[in-house]
Parts: sequence; structure tokens; C-alpha cells
Amino acid sequence: MGDRIVRMADLEIDPAQLDAYKALLAEEIEASVRLEPGVLMLHAVSIDETPERVRLLEVYADEAAYRAHLATPHFLKYKTQTAAMVRSLRLLPVTPIRMDAK
Repeated sequence: MGDRIVRMADLEIDPAQLDAYKALLAEEIEASVRLEPGVLMLHAVSIDETPERVRLLEVYADEAAYRAHLATPHFLKYKTQTAAMVRSLRLLPVTPIRMDAK
């Protein structure tokens, strides 16, 4: 994987605000992938039995790309507008074993 940064986030969202959260997250992911060359992949899923539990898998070209992402207007908008929706956020340390895409 070289210098790539792989991150996983485990979030719990206020169920009453889940639809609004998903809309803001989708907007942020779309902008990040479209506008930032260093954002290689952003995937978001919810757990079937508990849809308010959201997992994000993020891959960045390197540490500089990750840091640049955190400072973008679209990411800051997402963080600001979802702050009251997020009940908990854990950044899980992960080590890629193999990551392929088609």
C-alpha cells in the first residue's frame, strides 16, 4: 500500500436525524472523491440491524492528502452540520490485508 492512509470510522447517528445525516454524508463523499486527487476511496455503509450505526472506510494517497482533506470546505461543512447528529465516533485502527477494486 506504500504511503497510503487507510482509516475506518464507526459512528452512531441519532435515529431521528439519520436521513439528514445520510444526505450530508453522501454530499461530502461525492465532493471529496470528485475534487480531491488524494482521496482514493470513501465508502459508507450502515449496519442492517441497526441502521444508525455507520461505518466509513477511507483511503488517501498519503498523509498530506488526508490532512488536506480535513481542511476542505466540503469536509468542514459536513463536520459542522452533522455535529449534533453524531452520538459517537470511534476511529478504528486498521491494517489493510488486501484491497482490490474492479
